[in-house]
Amino acid sequence: MNMTKFVLLLALLTAFPPLATDMYLPAIPFLVKVWNRPLAIVNLTLVLFFVTYCISLLIYGPLSDRFGRKPPLIFGLLLFIVASLLCAFSGTISMLIGARVLQGMGAGAASSISMAMARDRLESGVRERVLSQVSVIMAIAPMVSPLLGSIILQYSSWAWIFICQGVLGGVALLGVMMTPESHPGKKAEPASLLLQSYGRILANYRLMGIVACNAVTALPLFSFIAGSSSIYITTFQMKETLFALFFGANACCFMAGSMTCMRFGKKIGTLRMVTAGYTGVALGGLLMLLGLWDGSWQFALPMGLITFSLGLSRPPSNNLALEQVRQDAGTASSTMVFSYFLCGALAMLVVSLEWPNKINYMAILATCSGLFSLVLWLFLKKHVWLASHR
Repeated sequence: MNMTKFVLLLALLTAFPPLATDMYLPAIPFLVKVWNRPLAIVNLTLVLFFVTYCISLLIYGPLSDRFGRKPPLIFGLLLFIVASLLCAFSGTISMLIGARVLQGMGAGAASSISMAMARDRLESGVRERVLSQVSVIMAIAPMVSPLLGSIILQYSSWAWIFICQGVLGGVALLGVMMTPESHPGKKAEPASLLLQSYGRILANYRLMGIVACNAVTALPLFSFIAGSSSIYITTFQMKETLFALFFGANACCFMAGSMTCMRFGKKIGTLRMVTAGYTGVALGGLLMLLGLWDGSWQFALPMGLITFSLGLSRPPSNNLALEQVRQDAGTASSTMVFSYFLCGALAMLVVSLEWPNKINYMAILATCSGLFSLVLWLFLKKHVWLASHR
């Protein structure tokens, strides 16, 4: 498989979480009314998806180190396809929640193993550029997915949203089956020894420090994912299609940050991009809290700065994290993605509560998470850089 096809496959696999959530977001207010359930209950289809998704990450990583990347990845994609069809045929909120749990288990394979595949096949300098390209392509998913979901709702049933997700899972499965194995596995080792890899990962303070920085910055992003439909559609009385455009514009900001990283990364420097990214998250939260704009722009403009900053910092920080390990790449990848999406799931759960002002809550969350990550990163960056260039 040539480099272009490999990058496209990595982007599709990495995009499974936004594909499985953002396409479904326009249907949430609709299901609240149709099934007459509170938003906190319907949002369990988001929260529990990410909880099971996170747990499965811890399993797929070591399995891919032991048996190779492709077998657990193929199993996860098959599970995702079947679960997507079960979602489509759900008749109650309980059935949909259960099917989404299975869908999260399947999606975990795609995210964790795709990062390990990048570590297997690419050298450090090439990997940072490829991860930037993947981020740019991946940003298209949250731009297009809500719009596609709103169009499906306008002309057909919400069930077709999940049928489309199953089709995308089939495309990814075909691509994986055509891709050569990037890691032969370690079948001679007993499974119990592989659990020791988590001990080595957790003892690596440089890696875990970067993991913590990235995980905390997931809080404002995922609270936006879970709360944006309620804020835009219910609070600001937007139509579903206009909400999709606002949501897509926010994703465009993420893509712009990734493109900046890809185009000017060498000139700016890895460490400066990460520092600027964490600073931007905190600054966006402060601007949102100050409320310098009226109406929906009070929310949209600062959130654009936050997602731009995340797009700028995610590729170099992920690459630096992978540089901290010489073995256990699958376990390290799983730990990174697990921590990120676990914080995201917690943010989704909390934002679904009956806050008097969701925008102020998200502003405080962004400010605190950005400042925490910035302070921790300033302590770590010298140690991380030296370790990466031994």
